[in-house]
Amino acid sequence: MLPYYFKIAARNLWKNRSFSAITIFGLAIGLATCMLISLFVTDELSYDKFHRQHERIYRVNADFLVGDNTFKERFSPALLGEMLKKDYPQVENYCRLTLQGPVLVKHGEETISEKNACFADSSIFQLFTLPLLAGDATTALREPFTVVISETIAEKYFPGADALGKTLRMENRHDYTVTGVIKDVPAQSHLHFDILRAMSEIPESRQSSWMADNFVTYVLLRPGASEAQLNGYLREATARYMDGPLKDMVGNSIAELEKKGGHFGYNAIRLDKIHLHSDLASEVEPSGSIQYVYIFIAAGVIILLIACINFMNLSTARSASRAKEVGVRKVLGSHRSVLVLQFLAESTLTSICAMLAALILVAALLPYLNNLADKHMQLEPAFLLWLLPVVLLVGVLAGSYPAFYLSSFQPLKVLKGKLSGGFKNSWLRNGLVTFQFATAILLIVGTFVIYNQLGYIRHKQLGYNRAQVLVVGNTGALGAQANSFKQEVAQLPGVKGATLNASLPVKTNTSTNIYSKDAAYSPGQVLGIDEWFVDADYIPVMGIKMAAGRNFSPQLATDSQAVIINETAAKLLGFTDITDKYLYAGRRPRKVIGVVKDFNTGSLHNAIAPVTFTLSEIRDNIALRIDPQHTSEILAGVRKAYHAREGMAGQPFSYYFWMKPLTTFIYRKRAPRKSSLVLRCWLC
Repeated sequence: MLPYYFKIAARNLWKNRSFSAITIFGLAIGLATCMLISLFVTDELSYDKFHRQHERIYRVNADFLVGDNTFKERFSPALLGEMLKKDYPQVENYCRLTLQGPVLVKHGEETISEKNACFADSSIFQLFTLPLLAGDATTALREPFTVVISETIAEKYFPGADALGKTLRMENRHDYTVTGVIKDVPAQSHLHFDILRAMSEIPESRQSSWMADNFVTYVLLRPGASEAQLNGYLREATARYMDGPLKDMVGNSIAELEKKGGHFGYNAIRLDKIHLHSDLASEVEPSGSIQYVYIFIAAGVIILLIACINFMNLSTARSASRAKEVGVRKVLGSHRSVLVLQFLAESTLTSICAMLAALILVAALLPYLNNLADKHMQLEPAFLLWLLPVVLLVGVLAGSYPAFYLSSFQPLKVLKGKLSGGFKNSWLRNGLVTFQFATAILLIVGTFVIYNQLGYIRHKQLGYNRAQVLVVGNTGALGAQANSFKQEVAQLPGVKGATLNASLPVKTNTSTNIYSKDAAYSPGQVLGIDEWFVDADYIPVMGIKMAAGRNFSPQLATDSQAVIINETAAKLLGFTDITDKYLYAGRRPRKVIGVVKDFNTGSLHNAIAPVTFTLSEIRDNIALRIDPQHTSEILAGVRKAYHAREGMAGQPFSYYFWMKPLTTFIYRKRAPRKSSLVLRCWLC
């Protein structure tokens, strides 16, 4: 009987081809949109869940409020993990990471810059699910100058050969022995590892200071232990080990700090919640937002409902043309249940056709969505399997009202022409039409709101000029030749200015230093302020405006011990006039010579942070303000000057144009990192 229903349904669809095409296309658009949203939401919700122990792994974050300055980061002291494991039995293990960013790897005569490199404790394999294709997890990262690489890196440098035991020369200084090869980390991870080096190699890993937050610490809890217990342990450990050093540093104990409305401590966030629930500004990769996920889910449900309601309304709108059919079939003895099944078969067949069309649309649009959202989503077999129940559900949902409505026609009323009155007075149909238009208007209004937000972001004055800026990386490898390189490229036609620096105004590579308004570090005089390492040309090249005082001068040797602050820092410090004002860092006086106007550092979601500029020899990159009409000539000239330096002939030349995509402001709360991360020390 079922094949008969579908046969009749196919004939009816073919007979009314124009109407069928309209209903199928409308339903297909809704289904395709819903499928794309489902792929996106599924991808977001799956982050870090490939780790078998993800429900027991937590990251320790710092959360300080000293005075009016807030410090929330993913860093912690070197000793914290070890102390937690020793003092609290519910902590089974720990692992520390120091994310390095790009690292130079020599390959034959060529030097290649590889990203996703970090130092890690050997216990990383006991916490994270990083399957080893070669090597022993218990010994792979125990010895200094050993390295574990991903299968992609292994195939890149040792194609077709066993990488285990081979050597890689890194940073043009040391040879590293490959002691393990891991499978590539899935895309749905807040961390990606391509090169893992032994933590024992760096002296900071043995640092005994509790006031230096230089490491990212993950802990593994024993089964049954809770996040609340871990946070309790962290409070106890902070009070036990850090209360005294904190008092020595800022003049207040933790209890005294809390009486003044501040706080000093650490909290835990579960591994699989980091991507969607972290509000930190220093995540290695762009974070998502659980609120946006909920919005997307609601939008997908609403769009699917609109598509189904549209199908219902179109079907009931044709009721007059189907009335005679229903009447004749009832006269010939058809039961209402048979008619209901017939109409449901039609709606299900329509749903199947719409789903096939939707799959074609999704396959065509998915590459564009991946490019926009910076993802690698695919139509997996598991995703396709649940489409069958969705097809049936949509078919029944969309066809239920037309089926019961059309099958309810009385033959006598149809023959007497009384159908139209009842059709016009259908309260359910009127309600569906009202809902359809109301939700459509809601979505249109939402679209205009988003469009206006894009316009706001596009024209928002950030406090610096990021247009027409070329950034060249790996200038740290130039060493003492960096200044001559800068002078040469600054003379190229079309280059309006050049600056060697470690911190672009996107807060990707900064440290936080402790400053005091007096040499005695008196209570209430101490603040933690972001410290940016720049040269004398940084402020004009970045287009940052001076609010008071002056910029650094290369002709004044005393400026090496001077600082420039932003307006937010001036307000926190209470400086209405910077004449003869000093800040103290490590007991050294630093004269405040200027104040720059506030500028946004990172996302517009975040408040402007206090910032100090310090002259420094740290030269992670060079930023050039250029004339876009000479871009190709400038690139060729900069490349030539870079490789002309002694020892730089085989070095990688990397560059990008410093203009963040709008999507980093809309969905993603942080922009992707474009430079390596230095060790951060908040209280050191």
